[in-house]
Amino acid sequence: MTQHKATTGKTILVVDDDVDYLYQQKVELEAAGYRVAEAASGNEAEKLLEKIHPDLVVLDLMMEEEDRG
Repeated sequence: MTQHKATTGKTILVVDDDVDYLYQQKVELEAAGYRVAEAASGNEAEKLLEKIHPDLVVLDLMMEEEDRG
């Protein structure tokens, strides 16, 4: 039986155009008890920020698309 840590109640938004990195961060942060929202672009992150109010945003500053971090 796998034990899970209790949710901290804190939400982290991870913004990165590398989907593998997004997945890795989501798995690690959820294992640590955080709720995780993810966005693959700046535009997607802006839309999410209208709906959620994360406690922390982890943002890739060198995204390849025109709506970079």
